[in-house]
Amino acid sequence: MKLTQENLKDLADGAAFLATGGGGDPYLGRLLAQHAVAEFGMPEVIPASALGDDDAVFTSAMFGAPTVLVEKVASGEDIDLSIRRLAEVVGRQPVAIAPIEIGGINSMVPIAAAARLGLPLVDCDGMGRAFPEIQMVTFNVYGVSATPAVVVDEHLETVIIETHDAKRAENLARAAAVQMGLSCMISCYPLTGRQVKDFGVHDTLSIALGIGEARREGARQGDPIDAMLAYLRQTRYYNHTKVLFDGKITDLRRETKGGYTIGHCEIAALDGSDDAFHLEFQNENLVARHNGRTVAIVPDLITAVDRETGLAITTEALKYGQRIKVIATSAAPVMRTPEALAIFGPNAFGLDEAFVPLEVLNKDIA
Repeated sequence: MKLTQENLKDLADGAAFLATGGGGDPYLGRLLAQHAVAEFGMPEVIPASALGDDDAVFTSAMFGAPTVLVEKVASGEDIDLSIRRLAEVVGRQPVAIAPIEIGGINSMVPIAAAARLGLPLVDCDGMGRAFPEIQMVTFNVYGVSATPAVVVDEHLETVIIETHDAKRAENLARAAAVQMGLSCMISCYPLTGRQVKDFGVHDTLSIALGIGEARREGARQGDPIDAMLAYLRQTRYYNHTKVLFDGKITDLRRETKGGYTIGHCEIAALDGSDDAFHLEFQNENLVARHNGRTVAIVPDLITAVDRETGLAITTEALKYGQRIKVIATSAAPVMRTPEALAIFGPNAFGLDEAFVPLEVLNKDIA
């Protein structure tokens, strides 16, 4: 994979789609990456297979509530400090940076981190999408410790978290983030190359770029959404995909609570019929219901896009009257295992129903 200044927008657009409404504003993330690349150069992107088994690999991400992240973006010094302090705590220098999630800002922050530090960027992440909590990653599912973790705010104040439980690490980091203004940098899950190879969701940067390119080319030819769907059906993870609903937003409730952007969205059919659609979100879209029937549920991906441009709409950017299409996509197989569902299945978000794959809920999906 070759990244350039020119294709960063396509990458950000594709990553925003995979973020399922969360992950922060992709435009701001792209500006952050572009600035770092202009100053320090574009990092090399490498496959996980290029890592040595004992190589140290660090993650880099923004942490907080998306409604705040759009107003208070990383400076660069906070990115550097989070990684530098983690290296001091673990006693090892990283040889590469990896995204912890492939979503919005957090697909772009690792590019900025790798550029600033002169390190390669690994083409993988720990979700194949975005999730709101630290423990909700494949690395945790298969036994990698979330800590030591380093949280840094815009004043370069630092909190170091050391615990043996990833959910406890989330709770402590979330409490720190609330005190830090709900927009800060985090570096956690110090990994080995072997762990990245075994437990990462691979090639997601490449796939995000492909989604963005397909959308752009589709827009040029007149149908960006069909072009994205055609591309997704050729990928190794997201090959089950469908437009679940086409309508306009008629009701929206959204609040920042407990460090998250939480709410729901009601969508009505454009033809004036009683056909109705319901979305619930906690940073990311969690469940979609069509006339009361569940048609997609976490960890499968649910993304609202502009019905004309195909551009993904984050949950903090949803507005009354918007005309959107809701697209669902299958999650990576590693995200659908019983072990994974115990960490980030529906019950982890307080949804009182079991996970059923998208292609089972919708029999018309190939």
